Amino acid sequence: MSNLEGAPVEASDVRGRVAELHAIREQVRRGPSDRATQAQKAKGKLTARERIDLLLDEGSFSEVEPLRRHRAQGFGLEAKRPYTDGVITGWGTVHGRTVFVYAHDFRIFGGALGEAHATKIHKIMDMAISAGAPLVSLNDGAGARIQEGVSALAGYGGIFQRNTKASGVIPQISVMLGPCAGGAAYSPALTDFVFMVRETSQMFITGPDVVRAVTGEEITQNGLGGADVHAETSGVAHFAYDDEETCLEEVRYLLSLLPQNNRENPPRVASEDPADRTGDTLLDLVPADGNRPYDMRKVIEELVDDGDHLEIHERWATNIICALARLDGQVVGIVANQPQSLAGVLDIEASEKAARFIQMCDAFNIPIITLLDVPGFLPGVDQEHGGIIRHGAKLLYAYCNATVPRISVILRKAYGGAYIVMDSQSIGADLTYAWPTNEIAVMGAEGAANVIFRKQIAEADDPEAMRARMVKEYKAELMHPYYAAERGLIDDVIDPVETRSVLIKSLAMLATKHADLPSRKHGNPPQ
Repeated sequence: MSNLEGAPVEASDVRGRVAELHAIREQVRRGPSDRATQAQKAKGKLTARERIDLLLDEGSFSEVEPLRRHRAQGFGLEAKRPYTDGVITGWGTVHGRTVFVYAHDFRIFGGALGEAHATKIHKIMDMAISAGAPLVSLNDGAGARIQEGVSALAGYGGIFQRNTKASGVIPQISVMLGPCAGGAAYSPALTDFVFMVRETSQMFITGPDVVRAVTGEEITQNGLGGADVHAETSGVAHFAYDDEETCLEEVRYLLSLLPQNNRENPPRVASEDPADRTGDTLLDLVPADGNRPYDMRKVIEELVDDGDHLEIHERWATNIICALARLDGQVVGIVANQPQSLAGVLDIEASEKAARFIQMCDAFNIPIITLLDVPGFLPGVDQEHGGIIRHGAKLLYAYCNATVPRISVILRKAYGGAYIVMDSQSIGADLTYAWPTNEIAVMGAEGAANVIFRKQIAEADDPEAMRARMVKEYKAELMHPYYAAERGLIDDVIDPVETRSVLIKSLAMLATKHADLPSRKHGNPPQ
């Protein structure tokens, strides 16, 4: 009941009109052509509707403006006016909860954004904000539609403005399933989480051709802005996967850990993992010798429900771990130093990674658990010249500004400024615990002894013996496990095997915590 251009033909009665409607809907569902679909498949990519079907619960998708068509003139556009205008928008459910979604259809104009295309995205973003439900964008577009000129660019401005308006109000997730170049890349950067698929998705401001022309550097699209680059080097992508199916299943998992909006708590589930389960293996996982490394992930697995956790930015700034998990069914955010990587020190990237994660948790009412084993900030000219002061201040600001329940546990080392920054009691942690292996001090005993007893060591007949004696004396006086507890700087020294139950009881007590920030338009965090 429609011609080749998709324009409806006259129908004489109601049944004819209904048949016409179904014919148009079928055309919309199929997309522009079988040839375009085959070209999409040849690139190893799913179609936009297949992606939506994988993301949402079966049969739950309700489409908005499927019959929208552009009104642009010139450059042959008036002869090509496909339905949807290259973007599918609507809502459905994930695990039974409402989620809004838009998906670029690369088969139509290469997924390029025109005026009508942008208006559809604006509308679904406004609906998500009004309804107070997460927004997921499935990105596979070639940027602005050049034939529509500045009107297309203005469409991006509307998206950016809404991304910012929605920030901290509803969860925003960007899933990169194809190219995203130029100004278009700023929308994912404004959202809470970015997922990428290896080989098929790329993000960059200027592509390889421009890079070659300006700098003479030869590089591929994946080498410049592929999933592994952004997951390991730039930190732009939080997650990277080998295929779209796995990627979208992980998006569903992430959504199960997030609230619908900033006025709700994350969904709580019944846990079969006993709240009072002891962690006997923790006694063997963490060496008492502060110089010996271990894998903090194993500690986290021992503490959380069934060992399940979703690590954010797993391959970037690996000296700190940020993860979402559950304790007795309640979602928590975990920030932990990783002694296996750079001895767990804080540096520029680790500070940025943890600060953004803490801000996300605070925005969406997710309690923060901090596991400390930190020898300090990474020394070096590159770090100082790179601005470790202002970057480290981002982490400090994020903790100090957070009003959700905050609990810290000091496993071993907690030295100097890094101890203060990593949610110490003095910057507002609600509860601070320590294991009997803790060492809380201005610096390590060896360094402290070299400073305090420099003269005695230099004048001794046996300097090394004197140094060893002074180190032992400093540890005995100022670094014994109960020094901080005696001064009220930690709330208790606990048996490591009881850590899980202590955390769960503490979270239960803090469930009704209410804290107001000073009245202000907004803070001015360090940049």
